[in-house]
Amino acid sequence: MKLNKQDILKALETITVPGEGQNMVESGAVKNVVTFGDEVIVDITINNPSLQAKKRTEVDILKTIHEQVYEKAKITVNVKVDAPAKPKPNVIKGKAIPGIKNIVAVASGKGGVGKSTVTANLAVTLSKMGFNVGVLDADIYGPSMPIMFDVVEQKPLAVNVDGKSKMKPVENYRVKILSIGFFTQPDQAVVWRGPMAAKALNQMIFDAHWGELDFLLLDLPPGTGDIHLSIMQSLPITGAVVVSTPQNVALADAKKGVAMFQQESINVPVLGIIENMAYFSPEELPNNKYYIFGKEGAKNLAEDLKVPFLGEIPLVQSIRESGDVGRPAAMQKGTPLEGAFEKLTQNVVEEVVSRNDDLPPTEAIKITTMAGCSAVKK
Repeated sequence: MKLNKQDILKALETITVPGEGQNMVESGAVKNVVTFGDEVIVDITINNPSLQAKKRTEVDILKTIHEQVYEKAKITVNVKVDAPAKPKPNVIKGKAIPGIKNIVAVASGKGGVGKSTVTANLAVTLSKMGFNVGVLDADIYGPSMPIMFDVVEQKPLAVNVDGKSKMKPVENYRVKILSIGFFTQPDQAVVWRGPMAAKALNQMIFDAHWGELDFLLLDLPPGTGDIHLSIMQSLPITGAVVVSTPQNVALADAKKGVAMFQQESINVPVLGIIENMAYFSPEELPNNKYYIFGKEGAKNLAEDLKVPFLGEIPLVQSIRESGDVGRPAAMQKGTPLEGAFEKLTQNVVEEVVSRNDDLPPTEAIKITTMAGCSAVKK
C-alpha cells in the first residue's frame, strides 16, 4: 500500500503533545513527514525533556497511524527535545545549605500510603549507588526515621564548626539522619502550633552540620499544610516526589499534593509520582498479582497530570518487617525488592538530571550521572 502524507497528518491531528493543549500538527511539533510506499518517517519536536514524554509521544504516533491509516505501515519516529531557551523560572525562596547539591521533598496527599518507607528505601539505594545522602524527618507530629534506620537510642552530638556549635546528624547505612524523634520520648506526643514546629524544623535544617551531600531527602508530613509552606519558604527545593497508593481516596489527595507544588507562588518542580502497594503476590504464588487497592491508579494519575511516573512498589510483608526492625528492604541483596527500589531510584536521579538541565538550578552544581554512577561535578 502507498501511504499518503495528508492521511498521516490528519491522523496526527488527533494526538496532543504531552504538556501542551494543541494537537501536534497545529502546535507545529510535527516538523516533517515523509512517505515512501508503506514506509513513513515522522520528525517531531517536543518541549518536555522527560523520558516518559518522549516514549509516550512515539507510542501515540505508532498506535494512531496503525489504527487510522494502515495497520502494517513501517513507521520511524524521530523525537527531538527542544526545551524553551528561557524556561519558566523556578521561584527559589530561602537560603541554600552549603554543601548540599539537591534537596528532594517526598510528600503524600494522605497518611498511610508508605511515604516514609519509600523515603528510607530511596535514601539507602542512593547511598548504595555511591551518593552522599541525608534524610530530614520533617514529619514533626509522627517521626518514624529513627525506627526505620534502627537509631532510636541515639542522639545527635554537638560539634564545633567555624566557632559555632552545630548538631551532628545521626548516621546509619551511610545515611545521615535528623528527626524530632531524637529529641522526644517514644510515648511523648508533640503538641505544637505551627510556629513552634517551624522553628524546630529550621533548627534541624540550619543548625546542623550536614557536610557534603549529593541528596537531602525531606520526609514531609502527609497533607498540604503549615509545615510544607515553612519548608518551602526556608529551602530552595530541587524537586518533589509524590507517593500514593492506587486507590481513589489516596489518588484524590495525591492530586492535591501535586497541585500544591505547582502553584505559581510555590512552583517547585514535580519530579514524578510513585505508586506504593501497587499489587500483592502471595509467597506461594509469586507469579500472581492481586490488585488489592486498584490497578495502576497512580500511573494513570501521572499521565493525566502530565508528570513522570517513577515506578511501582508491591505490597510485600517484608517491607513492613524491614522498616519495623530498622533495616530498609532495599538492602536485601538479590531480591526483587532491591531491584524494584533500584529502578525507582534510577528514575528519580534521571528526573533530577533533567530538572537541573532544563530549569534554573537551585545551586551551581549539577548531577552528571545516570543509572547508578556517582560522579558529580560543578
